[in-house]
Amino acid sequence: MTGRLQLVRAAVAAGVLAAASLGAVAVGPASAASASDGPSPRIVGGTIAHTADTPWAIQLSNSGSPDPTEEWCGSTLVAANKIVTAAHCAQEAASTYTAIQGRDVLSDTSTGQESKISSIWVDPDYGNQPGHDVAVMTLTTPFDGVATLPLETDSAADTAGAASVVYGWGETEGTGPADTFQKVDVPVLGDAYCSEAYASEGYTADGEICAGYEDGGKDSCQGDSGGPLVLNGRLFGVVSWGIGCADAGNPGVYAEVATYASELQAQIG
Repeated sequence: MTGRLQLVRAAVAAGVLAAASLGAVAVGPASAASASDGPSPRIVGGTIAHTADTPWAIQLSNSGSPDPTEEWCGSTLVAANKIVTAAHCAQEAASTYTAIQGRDVLSDTSTGQESKISSIWVDPDYGNQPGHDVAVMTLTTPFDGVATLPLETDSAADTAGAASVVYGWGETEGTGPADTFQKVDVPVLGDAYCSEAYASEGYTADGEICAGYEDGGKDSCQGDSGGPLVLNGRLFGVVSWGIGCADAGNPGVYAEVATYASELQAQIG
């Protein structure tokens, strides 16, 4: 299965290996072309979005990325000094990451603000049990005054048909400009659908969300890993993994924030 790391919608090889060990590939960092690359998925079939409208959407760059912009993963600002991302996006040293807020086009360094990362918490069960693909990073320089996104805490929100939206700077597979902030509507398909579609890949209804289209065409992808899946103004999910991107019968899989909300909140403070 391809993560959105190309198997984990991110580009980090470590993320791919961890996902593969559970029978799934993360959507991971921006490019999983080599062992040194990080996560790598992007929005497919979406539309241009603007960080001015969603200031809590944070690009997570890494010095080890093969992309000229150092694109790595997405993340979400949940407190002035805290971002939530995918565990498979957080396998490198804290010093190699940079959080970028307010930059729609990653090559336009005249826009937005940046912060290094001072510490990383990764769900201790990631890699040992299915799911748990969540992490919290602490910003060295808080993004004071920037709107944050609250966590979804109700597991009942994961209802088939719910109209969620995913955001990211990842792979577009030719459906949009590269390294540019985009969004796409991905309705929740429900646990029953993904449990059958990914019966051999380790999908877990207790901790993951299945969202997208049965016929494909719209999805998150490599480079979008760690980014926000939003429902009703809350951080509903975290881009985690999938098989390919926007392929029929292979919808995106997201870490279900409500399942891990208490652990995440303990780290957010």
